[in-house]
Amino acid sequence: MSRVVITYCTQCRWLLRAAWYAQELLTTFHREVDEVALRPGTGGVFVVEAWPGQGPAPATDDEHAPVVLWDRGRDGGFPEITELKRRVRDVVAPDKPLGHSDHVAAVDDRPTAVEP
Repeated sequence: MSRVVITYCTQCRWLLRAAWYAQELLTTFHREVDEVALRPGTGGVFVVEAWPGQGPAPATDDEHAPVVLWDRGRDGGFPEITELKRRVRDVVAPDKPLGHSDHVAAVDDRPTAVEP
């Protein structure tokens, strides 16, 4: 089983946003994820990390380092829930179909027609 941690800014009052993402992930990955933890932070932080397998291990063990799935500073803003679910799935359950979330990605990735 895997673990996901959502670090959110308390100064920005993002607890409800973080809790909503946690609820969505627990609903979708109820068999694949053991835990979604909410970690308070400051300074505008909003980061989603995942530990595939058995969860966090000692910091010196690079093999068990978390995978940063979303960082508001790096990725810009907050993720669409379909994008976050795809990123979580790719780390914790690569073979799991996501139904509509996968369909949206396929539609978004198709080439567009070019006018002559």
